[in-house]
Amino acid sequence: MTNPLSTNQSDAQGSFGAMLQQARQNKQVSLDEAAGELFILKRHLQALESESFSELPQAAFARGFAINYAKFLGLDPAKIASSFDSVYPNELKPRSMNNTESLLRPMGTLQRDDRSRIRFNPLLIIAAIALIVLAVFLFRMVTNAAKDEQQPAPVAEEITATEQTQGAALDGVDDSVGASGSALNLGAAAADNASLQLKLTDAASVGVIDATGTSLISGEQTKGDYQLSGQPPFNIVIDNIDNVDLSLNQQPVALEQYATGKKASFALTP
Repeated sequence: MTNPLSTNQSDAQGSFGAMLQQARQNKQVSLDEAAGELFILKRHLQALESESFSELPQAAFARGFAINYAKFLGLDPAKIASSFDSVYPNELKPRSMNNTESLLRPMGTLQRDDRSRIRFNPLLIIAAIALIVLAVFLFRMVTNAAKDEQQPAPVAEEITATEQTQGAALDGVDDSVGASGSALNLGAAAADNASLQLKLTDAASVGVIDATGTSLISGEQTKGDYQLSGQPPFNIVIDNIDNVDLSLNQQPVALEQYATGKKASFALTP
């Protein structure tokens, strides 16, 4: 006699969609309830369970949905992610790459930075130290001049032997810094990650998933400021945009252009 439970477990082991569906049914949770808890559209959860990849967003977001769904249902997210990767159709991957460009179109005020990326340069630290030494040196000059206005002394007499040595080192530092001027100007563009700034004027539900599938924030949040960092593009869901101000790399994002009513669900990238 065949055991129905054993049959279901066997099917679940060969299909991540079946594993998700079986776990949800065992937990006695409806698709509507799961969608409300995860801030993921019901049709996307249905597509995950049926493995209808053409109904899902690009691969990075779909994979993140699968991981968060697995966590919610108490499954092993690594196992679900591995199963997702093994069955995701190769023909849809180029389409996912092209969709990244289409997601940029609503963000007319934000532009991709095409400048060359540079590695972190230790000369930046040396330049900062040199500027501090110079500031201390100038401050002491001004202080000493104020104390001795009647008999001003040559500047060289007010400098200690240590300061003279440090001052002599400034010329070499300035030459090095001049040769790496682009490093000083472009240092802020060296990182691959992007930063999100959230300001909640009142309680609101916010969900943010980055391109690696990592959930940066999820669920009901209290009033306050939140600093997030991850790999773009970001998948963002907000239940009440009136209570939320969002900035990407310090540039404000107009949430109302993504909203349906008071709820917004969209993808964002620099």
